[in-house]
Amino acid sequence: MKLYLSSFRLGDQKHQLAAMAGQNKSIVLITNAMDGDDHLAHKSMRTDRAISDLKTINLTADVIDLRLFFGQPKLLEQKLTDYQTIFVTGGNVFVLRRAMRQSGLDRLLQQRAVGDSDAVYAGFSAGSSVMGPTLRGIEWVDDPNVVPQGYDSDIIWEGVGLVDYCIAPHYQSEHPESRLVDLTVAQYIKDKTLFKALKDGEVLLIL
Repeated sequence: MKLYLSSFRLGDQKHQLAAMAGQNKSIVLITNAMDGDDHLAHKSMRTDRAISDLKTINLTADVIDLRLFFGQPKLLEQKLTDYQTIFVTGGNVFVLRRAMRQSGLDRLLQQRAVGDSDAVYAGFSAGSSVMGPTLRGIEWVDDPNVVPQGYDSDIIWEGVGLVDYCIAPHYQSEHPESRLVDLTVAQYIKDKTLFKALKDGEVLLIL
């Protein structure tokens, strides 16, 4: 599996993402990290913005709500069969992690990472941070106690684990969360946790 992990939105290598997607220009867009946002208009605006961003590189986004697949991982696997690329937006990483587990997306990604070299996972902010081995440290930025309706209340501290280091997005950037990210980075250093800090615009590529 190829990874495109951005700090914010598409970042500065978006044409590389288009190349990674190959001939299949229809991709999955997952916005469940924003399910804890009570302002539906705000979530809708951010979703529309992500769709527009992807259109600039000729990718057509089909939005899939993981909540429709909670407890039905086989159904999700069938739904995603025809898609090579999955793009995951920012939001609350703990909400996203719950959604991935309850739908089975985490295991599906882990399977694709081993057995599908053409598959692409792309994400930004929470969509990038969730790929590390642990979510500990990110609680400085995202509230782990946000539990939208239909979500399990248990906090999941384990990341999906497709990379062996934590990712701290929005580092030293003009983003509202940047100062909180400084606390996350300080925690990583204190705990001797492997990490990569990304400034907005920066992208980690794993091809």
